[in-house]
Amino acid sequence: MPQRLRFAVIGTGLMGCEHLRHLAVLPDVEVVACADPHAPSRDAARLLAPGARQFSDYREMLDSREFDALVIATPNHTHAEVLDAVFDTALHVLIEKPLATTLTDARRVARRAEHHRGVFWVGLEYRYSAPMLRLVKELRSGRAGRLQMLSIREHRQPFLPKVGDWNRFSRNTGGTLVEKCCHFFDLMRLITAAEPVRIFASGGQNVNHLDERYDGATPDILDNAFVIVDFPGGVRAMLDLCMFAEAGLNHEDIVLVGDRGKLQCLLPQGMLIIGDRASAAVQRSVVEIDPELHKLGAHYGATYGELAQFCAAIRNGTRAEVTADDGLRCVAMGAAAHLSIERGTPVEFAEVMHSA
Repeated sequence: MPQRLRFAVIGTGLMGCEHLRHLAVLPDVEVVACADPHAPSRDAARLLAPGARQFSDYREMLDSREFDALVIATPNHTHAEVLDAVFDTALHVLIEKPLATTLTDARRVARRAEHHRGVFWVGLEYRYSAPMLRLVKELRSGRAGRLQMLSIREHRQPFLPKVGDWNRFSRNTGGTLVEKCCHFFDLMRLITAAEPVRIFASGGQNVNHLDERYDGATPDILDNAFVIVDFPGGVRAMLDLCMFAEAGLNHEDIVLVGDRGKLQCLLPQGMLIIGDRASAAVQRSVVEIDPELHKLGAHYGATYGELAQFCAAIRNGTRAEVTADDGLRCVAMGAAAHLSIERGTPVEFAEVMHSA
């Protein structure tokens, strides 16, 4: 594999352009092609990657075979279809979350990805922000002792507008707890180093998008939820999501509590708080986020870290750090949470993973 990697991007809307901005500053990387059926999105890509060929049809771009690696950032409900075409190539692939919008598609994609000839990486970039890397490092070092409880709070703005308003309907997104929260379910699995046992959720659409109409239809995406996840050994995790709570200092608050202490990370402030039970001492520090990377996207520099690791895996011939199986399990956790809301009861994770 040549050290200089040629990239293409399918889908140059909001997230696709974030990838383009980060690819532009990665060493020994060149974006040579972009594809999007929406002319304004192609115009945006042209500004960010002026030397890249622009295509309206990703299939035509794939036929050109002018690149080594591919980022897919198309609308959620198109992921499985796009990947069907990509699996006929040997390209290295980073597919944005979620892997797919249905468990059926996610399982099928994960099975095919096992045999894909290139590196196959799922874009769950929250793992790669500097504060999150530091938080996990402190936990692994034993600063909190044996992990007992994990909570993730995201209080943020409503879903942003997307081309064709596709993200206003669960049929296109997979539902809020798949579309938005697969990131947090991935963090739960990463932090606990375990798989869920059962999931219990309560959620609804109480505030956002209720006065919007698209072809006479009202959006049906949840705007708030609590999700409790039981892990083996009595470890518990909780997600607190509210998407009409943008009027706050920190949008994300991640807390890990062990038998010896407590670790807390606040974003975007980057504040890391470490508490020790025995001494009652509390340490505060700010984990710096590169301001230049911060300007390139909405994920605290995490997109750069993710793409850098993806490129390293390609060059070194190593396995993806975030696999198709990881992507499948995050979709399954979101699907289980939606099923729990529908039933009003806890859902065994094995039931969802093994359902037809």
